[in-house]
Amino acid sequence: MPPADTGASVVAVRSGASALSSPVPPSAVDNTADDNKLVPGGPGYRRTSLALFAAGVATFALLYSTQALLPAISDDLGVTPDQASWTVSAATGGLAVAVVPLSALSERYGRRAMMTASLCVAALVAVLVPFAPDLGWLVALRVVQGAALAGLPASAMAYLAEEVRPKALVGAIGLFVAGNSLGGMSGRILAGWVAQAWGWRAGLGAVGVLAVLCAVAFRLLLPKGRHFTPAAVSPRALARTVGGHLADPLLRRLYAIGALFMTVFGAVYTVIGYRLAEAPFSLPQGVVGSIFLVYLVGTVSSAAAGKLVGRLGRRGALYLALGTTSAGLLLTLSQSLIVVLAGLVLITAGFFAGHAVASSSVSRTAKTGRAQASALYQTAYYLGSSVGGTLGAVAFHLGGWDGAVVLGLIAMLAAASITLYATRRALLERRSLAAVARS
Repeated sequence: MPPADTGASVVAVRSGASALSSPVPPSAVDNTADDNKLVPGGPGYRRTSLALFAAGVATFALLYSTQALLPAISDDLGVTPDQASWTVSAATGGLAVAVVPLSALSERYGRRAMMTASLCVAALVAVLVPFAPDLGWLVALRVVQGAALAGLPASAMAYLAEEVRPKALVGAIGLFVAGNSLGGMSGRILAGWVAQAWGWRAGLGAVGVLAVLCAVAFRLLLPKGRHFTPAAVSPRALARTVGGHLADPLLRRLYAIGALFMTVFGAVYTVIGYRLAEAPFSLPQGVVGSIFLVYLVGTVSSAAAGKLVGRLGRRGALYLALGTTSAGLLLTLSQSLIVVLAGLVLITAGFFAGHAVASSSVSRTAKTGRAQASALYQTAYYLGSSVGGTLGAVAFHLGGWDGAVVLGLIAMLAAASITLYATRRALLERRSLAAVARS
């Protein structure tokens, strides 16, 4: 989620100031080598956008397919909310662990091949998931499914960074993230209504069919990469590249921000079904699944991230996303369903905007090891989802919805602190450069 992240022909910003606060000037990234890359309205851009949009739909639909069904899974298998939440955390955890090695394979075999293989394997596992006899098998299959999906997000971001002009990169990534949001919405709504009629296993089967259709569309639409250069896969070189990215303070801050945003999102949407199924709301399964229609807000906010950055800058866009998400958390404390829904809208809009900004900032920062830079962001992002889902369920089990909200506010406070630190570093560097220029 996604997701986002590396950049071919992108200038690295390797100083103490964050990429969040010092966007690379267009003049620094646009050159004649980019003239034959994809641009909005140009040949191949629409097919690429639609293909990766379909991939984004399949990724989030599969990854979070059990989330709207957790109350039904708990009732049918006789498990507690925190135990059932492992069906979500297992998938995101599997993705987080596998994303770096699979991104390395994409450097050797190509982004398109890796993404195709990931979607096909994940869709095949989706056909088996509904037949899991107990929670243990269900969690195990979800781990495999998440690991299979790991080859897609980082490769997609690397593909976009290689094939799309730098000035259009934020918008292209925003469309992929928009596919994530639509997939997260459609998968949960489809599963919820099918589950209400025929049970949660049928709901998971319906999501599997959706994923198969998306995989076919992706394969038919995505053009072959024209700017990919195969590279040998060396564990030692991979370790050096990963170590270099982790040593970069700019990238570390971006990874942390992505993880913290996803901690909130994972916590909220893992336990919201339980809250809405209980008094005073007592909503049926299908209606609970339909709550995820608010993902449409994420589709809009992520696709508009490029314009938001253009108006407010990366720091300003992040501050707005943080404030929007926090305000949404506070609104969900209400006992009014309308106010709770308004809070979910704000949380969703803030999350997807923040994710699109942070992930595209990674793209502008990384100069070498592009897929690995993206993969590390994905690792942090989905670890945040796993931690958020598990801790959110525990907080809900111990303190009800208030406990989940407190967890989310702590994560947003930590993300705001990191952004403020980046702002301070940027201001200090600008003053230092101004002083040098005057001397």
